[in-house]
Amino acid sequence: MTSRADKLGRMVSLVKLQLRLSEWQLAQLRQQERSMQDEQEWLVGALNDGKPPAGSSNESIARRLNRTSVGARAVQAQAARQLDQVRRETRRVKQLEEVAKAALADKLRDAEKRSLEDMTGTSLTVRAWTPLPANRNKT
Repeated sequence: MTSRADKLGRMVSLVKLQLRLSEWQLAQLRQQERSMQDEQEWLVGALNDGKPPAGSSNESIARRLNRTSVGARAVQAQAARQLDQVRRETRRVKQLEEVAKAALADKLRDAEKRSLEDMTGTSLTVRAWTPLPANRNKT
């Protein structure tokens, strides 16, 4: 039989994996964003030099810069959404870890109680429900 603590532990592991994947996706978007910014800087520099690279015209460079700028804004928006998702998943991991920690503590307390009952040979739960003799209540 699988305990609640074990199930919660597996859930925490899965949510942590999801978080790692989201963080990796965010890193990829940030890298893509940096590449596009580098390309924009190069294109702006090529336009400002007044001498376009061989085989290019100022108009083609301007069109390429425009496309790159639009793509960069889209990647920035996607990265912002991904960052929000990473933050949500981080909060979820923390919450699940707290719940799993409490469930594990309950499991350990139950195990200690059973161990104590085995050592004493009596059930503490049965003893707690057994009424005391009438003469023990008097002082």
